[in-house]
Amino acid sequence: MTETAPWLFVIGIGEDGIAGLSPAARAILAASDVVVGGERHLAMLDDLPAERIVWTAPFSANRDRLAGNRGRRVVVLASGDPMWFGIGSVLIRWFGATEVRVVTHPGSFSLAAAAMGWAVQDCRCLTIHGRPAAALSLHLFPGARLLVLSENASSPAEVADLLSAQGFGGSHVTVLEHLGGTAERRFDGAAAGWPHPAGADLNVLAIEVIANPGWSRRPAVPGLPDEAFDHDGQITKREIRAVTLSALAPWPGALLWDIGAGSGSIAIEWMRAGGRACALEQDSARCARIGVNALTLGVPGLEIIEGRAPDALASLPPRPDSVFVGGGVTSPQVLDLCWRALSPGGRLVANAVTAEAEAALLAWQARQGGDLVRIAVSRLGPTGRFQCWHPLMPITQYIGCKS
Repeated sequence: MTETAPWLFVIGIGEDGIAGLSPAARAILAASDVVVGGERHLAMLDDLPAERIVWTAPFSANRDRLAGNRGRRVVVLASGDPMWFGIGSVLIRWFGATEVRVVTHPGSFSLAAAAMGWAVQDCRCLTIHGRPAAALSLHLFPGARLLVLSENASSPAEVADLLSAQGFGGSHVTVLEHLGGTAERRFDGAAAGWPHPAGADLNVLAIEVIANPGWSRRPAVPGLPDEAFDHDGQITKREIRAVTLSALAPWPGALLWDIGAGSGSIAIEWMRAGGRACALEQDSARCARIGVNALTLGVPGLEIIEGRAPDALASLPPRPDSVFVGGGVTSPQVLDLCWRALSPGGRLVANAVTAEAEAALLAWQARQGGDLVRIAVSRLGPTGRFQCWHPLMPITQYIGCKS
């Protein structure tokens, strides 16, 4: 089978412009028929005779424009390393690796790490460009070093406020502007009381995370304190939640349906483990709480759908890898529809508190197979002058794996 020759070339370009390109990249650019990029990059080309195309919005519209030039030698100019939160992976997804050749350039993360004297492999390389800054909350723990691509000039102050609100006001924040160019500039400060006015839109943040005294620890594994969530009592308690997440078996990229989400605790902890999730909740006030909890705990991408099972199940993203039924076990067809929706190898986990819900799980297990577990937890607490064990409501948990 003959491989398709590349016709689309992606060249990473830095703040030093054309002068900073390698000889190989310059040769590709000089032989181009079409050059595509933003206005800032195209302005660097001087008298290059190639046709120039400026990106348009929405970005997806550019796919057909590029495809219309197949057969010509097309060069796309991209900032820094096109394969680090860059356009290179998008174009390969559109046209395939055999039709696209990427010529890399030192990216913002590498330049920032060099400026800070940090090893890149010891840093968390993140971006808030086109994404909520709240997503950084997931990565905040003492001693972490974060390299963050900013959205614009207001990002340093926004991130400093986030750090302060999350209990990391003592963190050291460095703003690195126009890395690798003649206008390169650096300024530093503590997150709390961030002292600097807005600077350049093109900047990278280097953050050394320092916790305030008395910082409330948030573990990286399931089992966040109940107090970490805003809730009205409808929450899977910490101990039960940890066991439930273990049964659901999350992994990065896997999709969860959280049915009867309450405070969203299961879906949020699933996403903190790297997965994707959709929370279905019929109560509008609880949906609002779920949104606040998702932002606070660093997973603003949680999809929240207001609705009731089973009717609203059709509006959820298809083929979940795991389904948790925390509410609606006794509703006709809910378990059956969730089971049918599961991907092969997927898991259905359902928790029951009431006798009626337990009866539904017993009947389901008798018909479908799987495991049933009784979970009973007691917490030590005051009773008058003494301390006694206070039992939580016992949980009957169903775990089933779809072959």
